[in-house]
Amino acid sequence: MRPVQSTPVTAPARLADIAAQAGVSEATVSRVLNGKPGVAATTRQAVLAALDVLGYERPVRLRRRSAGLVGLITPELENPIFPALAQVIGQALTRQGYTPVLATQTPGGSTEDELTEMLVDRGVAGIIFVSGLHADTTADMRRYEQLHAQGVPYVLVDGFSPKVRAPFISPDDRAAMKLAVTHLVSLGHTRIGLALGPRRFVPVQRKIEGFVRAVGDQLGLAPAVIEAELIQHSLYTLEGGQAAASALLDRGCTAVVCASDMMALGAVRAARQRGLEVPDDVSVVGFDDSPLIAFTDPPLTTVRKPVPAMGQAAVRTLLEEIQGESGPGGAGAPPAPTYGEFVFMPELVVRGSTASGPGAPAPVRV
Repeated sequence: MRPVQSTPVTAPARLADIAAQAGVSEATVSRVLNGKPGVAATTRQAVLAALDVLGYERPVRLRRRSAGLVGLITPELENPIFPALAQVIGQALTRQGYTPVLATQTPGGSTEDELTEMLVDRGVAGIIFVSGLHADTTADMRRYEQLHAQGVPYVLVDGFSPKVRAPFISPDDRAAMKLAVTHLVSLGHTRIGLALGPRRFVPVQRKIEGFVRAVGDQLGLAPAVIEAELIQHSLYTLEGGQAAASALLDRGCTAVVCASDMMALGAVRAARQRGLEVPDDVSVVGFDDSPLIAFTDPPLTTVRKPVPAMGQAAVRTLLEEIQGESGPGGAGAPPAPTYGEFVFMPELVVRGSTASGPGAPAPVRV
């Protein structure tokens, strides 16, 4: 939390601090703090930003009034990709005058339905769901229809269901797998495994589709062989990645593609426990490009999830729902619902966890 100063920010020493931070004169700072005209918008914003950076509380007259609360429901925050996405969404909402309310699911804590009810009771203007039950093909999607009937706009991130009439924001999971497989094949790997979460989740199913197609096209393996020998399900955790990678290494894989960076770190651990070096003996590719993942040992090659674009699109789409806009056509355009899926292209980031594959026999063409 930002510390609150007990002394006025207009004291001479404080004016000097703020002026130095903002790169303007003390007279300009004084004009901004006292609400005087004749200050450019960019200059005014620089002064307000300086207040925030230095930890001063803004004068009441300069505090932005909230246009309303917006709920953000995420899974646990142990996976660093979720805090990163929450930060992008929170900043985008704040810039538009809304106040984000973060509601996090934790093991043994409140469920998604309970968090949703809590947010609705507090009168939120809308809700953004990240990797929620909408991504689980076994979940009852009627919960979202009930929310729609209550008049609460919402946007769903990571996971698509044709049963839900709402905007969806997703990365292209199929394309992500093609990027990873193509990279590993170019390095000479012919035995590539895939470690990912439970099959019931939509992103998992899409990654499997992309992986099977890419391996089939580039290595000539039959889908049944790929499914049986090269795909291993586990949990989206470091331990889950370790277990899945261990099983794939037992089947002779020289490279492992993981459905999250956390799983990829587990795959690195699995290789090292066998006395194998990454990337000399085993190549590992992650997914997300989580904060700090470039500084692991070795730095992780990964498929970067377009978090900034996805987060900003989620906010923009939700605000259109809140404001009752009919679609991207704007005023005068024919009504066009925003229901449907907006898909964002990922990017391969090559670092130190992938290298040329060891000598191996050519794959059997089926």
